[in-house]
Amino acid sequence: MQGGDFTINARKLHTTMYLEEMKQVLRQEADAVLNIPVGESYNDAIDLICKHVHERKGKLVTSGMGKAGQIALNIATTFSSTGTPSVFLHPSEAQHGDLGVLQSNDVMLLISNSGKTREILELVTLARNLYAQIPFIIITSNPESPLAEIADALLLTGNPEEVCALGLSPTTSTTVMTVIGDVLVVGTMRKIGFTRADYNKRHHGGYLGQKSKE
Repeated sequence: MQGGDFTINARKLHTTMYLEEMKQVLRQEADAVLNIPVGESYNDAIDLICKHVHERKGKLVTSGMGKAGQIALNIATTFSSTGTPSVFLHPSEAQHGDLGVLQSNDVMLLISNSGKTREILELVTLARNLYAQIPFIIITSNPESPLAEIADALLLTGNPEEVCALGLSPTTSTTVMTVIGDVLVVGTMRKIGFTRADYNKRHHGGYLGQKSKE
């Protein structure tokens, strides 16, 4: 075998191996999504959102720390663009005055993979000190965690293994959290009868704004 041919074949082999690894990542994440536990807790969560936001005219307040916080922010913006007023509250900034965004008729959606995140547990205490009866929707992997214990609606991730090569960095868990948020958004949209025209009033710019007019 010529040296050049060997190099080309080695590259093809490496490419095939890398592609198979990529496919395995996709399979693992897809399996995690398909194995999210689904039950009445989703209806409970959607009912809480509709009751507090659309009946009592409050808002959905989401929060999380680190990567979970980024997911919580995304969920808040998606809810807002689909007819359910929502804001993201950073758990640390809440301790420095931002807690003032919270109102008595709000509902909170808190995300913590472990269910033990210190800043989120502190946020629960702060929120309850302000409004003792405020309800909590919790997304977590740990049904035995302190956060799970205080949930009015508990949404479990199924505790999937991370696809991260070290098994540490939030990867699969954040994918699942995002999907759970999407389920809540879609369910709420259907319950409130949110239309294309309603969407256009809130998102009239860019490609999606143009598409919503069609």
